[in-house]
Formats: sequence, C-alpha cells, structure tokens
Amino acid sequence: MAQHQPIRKNVPATGTEIPDKLYFRIGEVSRLCDIPTYVLRFWESEFPQLKPHKGGTGQRLYRRRDVEVVLHIKSLLYNEGYTISGARQVIKAEQRQKAPQMSLGIEVGTVASPQQQLRKLQKEMRDLLAFLSRPPARQAVQSIGSSKSVRRPVGGELFQRETE
Repeated sequence: MAQHQPIRKNVPATGTEIPDKLYFRIGEVSRLCDIPTYVLRFWESEFPQLKPHKGGTGQRLYRRRDVEVVLHIKSLLYNEGYTISGARQVIKAEQRQKAPQMSLGIEVGTVASPQQQLRKLQKEMRDLLAFLSRPPARQAVQSIGSSKSVRRPVGGELFQRETE
C-alpha cells in the first residue's frame, strides 16, 4: 500500500525576529513574514483579528500584535495545513480560552487570595478617584477685553489703538 504524503509540505518555522517599532508598513510586513502583499490584504478580509490601522494617506500600518497574528496565520496555513476557515476557527477557539484568564485584569498564575485581589482592586479605584478629583491645572489666560494698547501693522506702518 502506498504511503500517504501530507497535502502541504512542512515549511520550517522561521524564528522571525520582529523589530522594535511602533508601526510597520505592508511592504515591511511582507518582507518580515515572507508573504506577498496581496495575500496580506486578502487575509485582512478573511480574519477579523487582522485589522491594521490605516493612516491619513490610506496606507496600512501594522502594529507588532498584527505582525504576530500574521505569523500565526502563516504557521496555521502553511505549516499545519489548515484551510482558511479551519485556521479562523482555531484562532477563535484560542481567543475564547484567553478571555476568562483576562477578566478583571488579574494575572493567571498568581497565588493571591480573593481578599488580596479585592484590596488591590480597591486601592486602584481609590487612586483613580483621587486622580479624577484633582482640579484641572489652571493656565494663564489673558482676557480679550483687557484695556491694554495693541500695536498692529497697517499699510506698512504701526499705529496704536486703545481696546475696550
């Protein structure tokens, strides 16, 4: 009996190091991930998790998190052989697993008792209330109706006018 071959070749996982930048343009992401730009644009329409910011010129600006999502999608599709809908389901399931762990901002794996967690949350709330209770910083503002002389150039010469 013939041995079955996988549908897709196993592409070696690239230990792609993502530079420490705030935003990446689509061309940079394409080079980093070794994926054509048209594939990245297509994946944006297929994966709701991939939403790069579009700048004022309409150019896509990917954050580090977006680049990590692209690398994860690439791994699911090319290395593990998932279809696009299968990869979408895997990512959705991973997000569902992470959601309960991130409730109330309490880190998983901490050994704090519920009382300690409650005290920490109360302290954060008191700090926030103190911050919001502070009066806004006053800035020196000159009133419009001050009785000072104003000098303005008119027709090439300066004249003095009394304001009301």
